[in-house]
This record gives sequence, structure tokens and C-alpha cells, in this order.
Amino acid sequence: MAKTPIKAVRPDQAEPVPGDRRRNREVKREAVLAAAVSAFNEKGFRAASLDDVAARLGVTKPTIYHYARNKDEILFDCVKRGLEIILEAIAALPQDKRLGRDRLEAAMTGYAFAMTQDFCRCVTRTADTDLAEPSRKEFRKLKRHIDDVMRGLVQAGMDDGSLRAGDARIVTFTLTGALNWIGRWYEPTGQLSRDAVTSGVVATLMAGLSSGV
Repeated sequence: MAKTPIKAVRPDQAEPVPGDRRRNREVKREAVLAAAVSAFNEKGFRAASLDDVAARLGVTKPTIYHYARNKDEILFDCVKRGLEIILEAIAALPQDKRLGRDRLEAAMTGYAFAMTQDFCRCVTRTADTDLAEPSRKEFRKLKRHIDDVMRGLVQAGMDDGSLRAGDARIVTFTLTGALNWIGRWYEPTGQLSRDAVTSGVVATLMAGLSSGV
């Protein structure tokens, strides 16, 4: 299953680790990223400012610059984190899943759950043009890698007959498009829980894919 959501805390209130300055800095930077991704998801990258991020943390804007050079760097770190969470989720396949259909379903379950988390929601809500080069290239490269992994699972299911025959590329685009879009419509404060969204979306998609084997 994907990583649990990170809760934002003020950098000046993050619990220190005695004698570990590097770790302390990482903990405080995590707090900045968590506050930033929340602001980006709520207002959009262009509308959200570092003043908004600072206000959410209860610190001054100059404090933010201790942990990031600018807003562009923060955005890239947020979407990169989201893509890494997705990759980790789809790679964590149970060893007892033999059929391609079952392996794909497990990957989709991890993917869907990941898309209910702030960093992954930010991926869907971020346009390529929001990122500066070379961040944009890295962003696209990571997304292509996710598509390649998912397509491999789809193709494996078609090859062993557990999924309906078809164009693996089109099926993959359809699946990842639906999974990614969870990040657009899912709201943590809404009526649907993360688990309900995950199971409902995966069941709907799998209903159209399984060969019945």
C-alpha cells in the first residue's frame, strides 16, 4: 500500500533529533513541502504563494527560503514525491499473484489509493508548463516510466488470457487516465473515504477488463 499522508507541522516546532542536524533539517523541510502541496492543491500552483505556505505553517516567508530556493523548486519536489509514491505502490505486488489480471488489480489498488494523497493529487493538478526545465523533462520521464510499468502488467494479463485481448497501449492510457483523475475529483473532506474510492474505482475498471478466466 502507498505511503500514508504526511501531516504538516511548523518547521520551528518539528521534533528535533539530538545531535543530528541533517535529519532535523529534513524533518523541517518535509513540513514545508506538506504545507506547500496542500496550498497548491487548494488554490492551484500559480495562485498559491509562498506567503500562503508560510501562513499555513505559522512562520514568516523568509523561513521558507531556509528549505527551498523558490516556489518552482518546491513544486517539483512535491510532484516528484507524488510520482515516487505511485511507483512504490504499483511495484509492491504480492508474490502470490500469478495471473496478470491479479497483478494488475493489485497495482491498480495501490495506484488508486496513492491518488487520494496530497502529493499524488498534486501530480494530476500540475501541468507540464507549470514546471521549468529541466524539471519538466524529469516530470515527463517519471510519468512515462509509470505508464511503461502499467502497460507491462496489462500486456502480461492479455498474454496469459486473464484479461481480454486488445491494444495494451490504449487500455493502459484508459486505466491510468481514470486513476490519475482521482486526484482531481477526490476531496479528503468529502463523503467517500480513501478505501471506498480505491475499491470502487478498481472494481469498476476491472469489470471491463477481466476475461472471466
